[in-house]
Amino acid sequence: MGAVARRVVVLAVAAAAAAAVLVGCGGSAAVAAGGSGGVIVALGAENEYANVIGQIGGKYVKASAIESNPNTDPHTFEASPSVAKEVSAAQVVVQNGIGYDTYMNSIEAASPSSSRKVIDVQTLLGLPNSTPNPHLWYREDTMPAVARALVTDLSAIQPSHRAYFQANATAFDNSLRPWYAAVAAFAKRYPKTPVATTEPVGDYMLEAAGTVNETPLPLQADIMNGVDPAPQAVTFQNSLFSKHLVKVFVYNQQVTDSLTASFLADAQKDGIPVVGVYETMPTPGYDYQSWMLAEINALQKAVADKISTQKL
Repeated sequence: MGAVARRVVVLAVAAAAAAAVLVGCGGSAAVAAGGSGGVIVALGAENEYANVIGQIGGKYVKASAIESNPNTDPHTFEASPSVAKEVSAAQVVVQNGIGYDTYMNSIEAASPSSSRKVIDVQTLLGLPNSTPNPHLWYREDTMPAVARALVTDLSAIQPSHRAYFQANATAFDNSLRPWYAAVAAFAKRYPKTPVATTEPVGDYMLEAAGTVNETPLPLQADIMNGVDPAPQAVTFQNSLFSKHLVKVFVYNQQVTDSLTASFLADAQKDGIPVVGVYETMPTPGYDYQSWMLAEINALQKAVADKISTQKL
């Protein structure tokens, strides 16, 4: 599917409907058409974006998510009629881009609306289609940009509440400071920490934290895209563990197959601490900023104390 080759799994209509989890204001996951009662109907393709919508929109927005289940692989998602209904009803949509949630483009084209506000994060950040890592929410600059765009779009729908939306965006930006500080502190205390990964899920944060990813990007891309990697690449990855060339193994907790399971087993056998990262925000108990902070704290514990965090 675009830049990210999807391993196709057909999801039943009921399962897709159950996965759409409401965030922000209370209400059911099924969104009603329009914005009755002065509430803006908004949708995030992934629940981390829906969570930010809810934080910026507050009481004036009903925000829901299409992809919300941290126990499934987002790359396998296939939209159902219930998803199409939600997208067609939304007044504001936030989607990732870079081939990650291409189904959103198809649905939007099938139910065009001149009034629908669509924030495509790839476009917002000015990234080319060739961007190798689509997991943009691990970038420190992504959600502040999304928050600013939301202020603009929500204010266009309800101009009288612009000050409210802006105040929420300012509070949101401030709430990201502990995450930024933790990433900077890690980079200063543990510069050039060697790590291994399965996929480039957390690579943006790992880069900001000053780590050196010893797993070749082609191997990460093969695993992400469901392609069998070259045997020599697998051997090289295993040597990172057996020779203790890395301090931590960061793996995609939502996507495990025989290969990634073998990497995990080898890392544990060789005494390499492991950290699980997620593509969709773990729920309940987290908002976007506490999730990001938990991920960097897990990395800190792995490197400093050799404590593994396989699941948040």
